[in-house]
Amino acid sequence: MTSDVWLPIQADEIEGLPDNLDYRLWDGADDYPADPADCAFYVVPYMKGAEVARRPLAAMTSVRVVQTLSAGIDDVAPGLGSLPAGVRLCNAKGVHEASTAELTVGLVLASLRGIPGFVRGQDAEEWRAGFYPALADKSVLIVGYGSIGSAIEDRLAPFECARVARVARSARATARGPVHALADLPDLLPGADIVIVSTPLTEETKGLAGAEFLARMKDGALFVNVARGQVADTKALLAELESGRIKAALDVTDPEPLPAGHPLWHAPGVVISPHVGGSTSAFMPRAKRLLAGQLSRHAAGDALRNVVLTTG
Repeated sequence: MTSDVWLPIQADEIEGLPDNLDYRLWDGADDYPADPADCAFYVVPYMKGAEVARRPLAAMTSVRVVQTLSAGIDDVAPGLGSLPAGVRLCNAKGVHEASTAELTVGLVLASLRGIPGFVRGQDAEEWRAGFYPALADKSVLIVGYGSIGSAIEDRLAPFECARVARVARSARATARGPVHALADLPDLLPGADIVIVSTPLTEETKGLAGAEFLARMKDGALFVNVARGQVADTKALLAELESGRIKAALDVTDPEPLPAGHPLWHAPGVVISPHVGGSTSAFMPRAKRLLAGQLSRHAAGDALRNVVLTTG
């Protein structure tokens, strides 16, 4: 049985890896480090795009585990049809929650408190004093209440929000309160001052924040997308922004990267960061801990964590 493991990080930089596996470094280079047919455990290069993520899959005839370093699996999932049955796809739950939640609150505060305008004012040596909205006393709706959505609520707790409502694919109870089903969104959107989208990209969530969704948001509300760009309908979002009815803070866009000249760059009331929710100093220590744990379980024949699906 093959013991090859393809890693996008040098094996000697990861503490706690088992010694009885053969580690190959591949971070998306044109040349493969070994025959893909001998790979048993494939760790997908991080933030290198779908083409890189899927490129070796068809040749990985012996692979048993595909491990992403992203919370989402949308880059790699369409390529799984070429794999043998029984391959487990695992995501990086536990790696990105802190960083993404941190940026989410940062985007909310930047938009509400007018920080981009202050920076432009500093560049122009202008004192742009004024009266700005606070996060305190706002009603927040989190659409996509998984581990990242929960981490966002953790960080909202000290800000004295009026309430936080939660939405996931299906309803459930939590210690903080109820999580509503997606079907409840039309009734929840009009009451939210801030709508934060942190869903995975699936067929169900693609285009979720479309014209009808956005139209149900209250006048002056803030739309925040830290999920995937395709969860929002860019044309519908632009129409709402250009009317001045709502504002937006976006870490992800569709298309992405956002090309020069795209109208979203200069739409009124929008703050854009370049998909850096997980790209912080917190990423690597958490990614290494995840890989050491997963590979130790793999080597011992124990159950893996974060299994999203198994090929059939």
